[in-house]
Amino acid sequence: MMMEERKDTLIAIHYPAKWGKKDFIKNLCSHTGLLLAPYYSVQTISPVPEIRNFAIFEKEEFHTPTNITPIIKADDKREGIVTIKEYDTKIILEAIKKEMTVSRVPLDIYADVGEKGIIKALEEVTIALTTERDHQRLLALILERARFLSQSDAGSLYLIDKNDDDSGKAFLRFALAQNDSIKTNFAEKIMPLTTRSIAGQVAITGEILLIKDAYRIPEKAPYSHNKKFDSESGYRAKSMLVLPMKNSRGEIIGVLQLINRKKDFEKKIESLDKIDEIVIDYSESIVQLMRSFSSVAAVAIENNQLIKSIERLFEGMVEASVTAVEQRDPTTSGHSLRVSILTLSLAEAVNKCQEGRLKDFYFNERDLRQIRYASILHDFGKIGVRENVLVKEKKLYPHQFESIMSRIEIASLTKERDSLKQIISLLEKGKNEQERIESIKSEIEKYKKIMSDIEETVRRCNEPTILPERDFKFLQELAKITYLTSKGEEKQLLSSDELKVLSIPKGTLTEEERLEIESHVTHTFEFLKKIPWTEELKNVPDIAYAHHEKLNGEGYPRKLTRSQIPLPSMMMAISDIFDALSAADRPYKKAVPIEKTLDILKMEANSGQLDKDLVDLFIEAKVYEKTLHLRKVSKEL
Repeated sequence: MMMEERKDTLIAIHYPAKWGKKDFIKNLCSHTGLLLAPYYSVQTISPVPEIRNFAIFEKEEFHTPTNITPIIKADDKREGIVTIKEYDTKIILEAIKKEMTVSRVPLDIYADVGEKGIIKALEEVTIALTTERDHQRLLALILERARFLSQSDAGSLYLIDKNDDDSGKAFLRFALAQNDSIKTNFAEKIMPLTTRSIAGQVAITGEILLIKDAYRIPEKAPYSHNKKFDSESGYRAKSMLVLPMKNSRGEIIGVLQLINRKKDFEKKIESLDKIDEIVIDYSESIVQLMRSFSSVAAVAIENNQLIKSIERLFEGMVEASVTAVEQRDPTTSGHSLRVSILTLSLAEAVNKCQEGRLKDFYFNERDLRQIRYASILHDFGKIGVRENVLVKEKKLYPHQFESIMSRIEIASLTKERDSLKQIISLLEKGKNEQERIESIKSEIEKYKKIMSDIEETVRRCNEPTILPERDFKFLQELAKITYLTSKGEEKQLLSSDELKVLSIPKGTLTEEERLEIESHVTHTFEFLKKIPWTEELKNVPDIAYAHHEKLNGEGYPRKLTRSQIPLPSMMMAISDIFDALSAADRPYKKAVPIEKTLDILKMEANSGQLDKDLVDLFIEAKVYEKTLHLRKVSKEL
């Protein structure tokens, strides 16, 4: 809008850094001819030389830097201040346009590069300030644009870093080098932070170095040019402009080194004999421009590093969360990681799909990040499930089983004791009761046999296998069996609750326990929705919430159907089932062979529980092989 009206003007707008995500700031960033620069305090605002500078404030400031025109929200007009009714893109642009018309300031746009080049370069760095997440791409963009603006044949970028050990000693990281005239095999390296090198001198002192000839640096200077690269490559560094990169707090975070400014930026230095014809000195106007540029670039790098550190912090929290869950059930260790790998691999397979229904789906980088976090955190809700339920190996808890075994033993011993008392009584009477004694002994053995059969049945029914019909009937008969305690009290051998648990037809869980296990999905969702996800990750809770839903509405916890289940959740369901079935033996189940596991997936797809296209792709693309190296699986085929 503005540059169409006035094609001879580049404008800088400084704004509070905390407003970076506001819509009107984002919209201003998209306008050609505007350089948007965030500030953290009024004192840190650095006007861009040679162009008109405006600064948006929350309220009127009385210590505004010179050459800055304030913009504030106010109803009344104020001298020297642009007042607006609302912080709105259109209103701000119209106010600036009006101010530029009333107070027309002559501007000296550098003829060296041209206005369009300056606008484009500054615009790209400004956009990168808020959008570029890839650290290396950001550094490359900064160096490319810096060389373009200054018409430099080559350039280097250094970052100040610190050792991870207790010393915290600072050093220079030679992060990037570019050269238009020769090919360079650049490799990042570490350099000591001393004044012996040109970059080190600038990093330590914070002063700009303007060098006319790198080979004629005064001997008294503490620094010198390292000619090793020149001698090995046949290059010749002559004019140099080396600037400190200062963040908004005035701290030096790196060094921008520009080499060999050229009369004609498009021309390459093909012969050292012509270097004096091609290379020129850096002018004062270029120095001023690059000083501002380096500040903008420093903020971009710092923001990028901050984002990366926040991401590393979040990754650490995610890893710690998963570890906390898996330590409660060590037998499932690694399950969350494997599910995330399988689901991401299936997503990538979908992206490559060229036919069928799935060819219309594509997961971009943002989608893949959402899928990864949702997959790796899908079982976090198990933290809210009782540990004894979570790791239940058999139908009865150990203390319940031991209690029944003790009762069976007590019943046998009590019966034997009472029988022996009868035999002793008969013998004491001196009567010839041998036939009666033998009968009593026979009864003892029969009772022991009954107790042994009960013990064997209880042990068998306690296993997490399908309960045979004969055992179910036998358990029903046990409800009638009583025994005498050592005190002579008659009690039921197995309680109704114990018989109910042993009568579970399949698996180890009662209905109540099954619902408690299933509640982990809701716990996961409740936990994830409390995290202030960014806009690009806002779907993570919903994806994880639906990973146990089935297309036919038979899943849990919400009984969703196909149209209600996100595609990433459908993919995660397949990965989750595959890993749960085929992973190494768990105390409550044996690992299912891979081929049989794949057959189960097909069967569930055919019955309408899983997405058939996704299951077919999972198998055809051999997605299931992606995690075999991370775990033990059943080798039987």
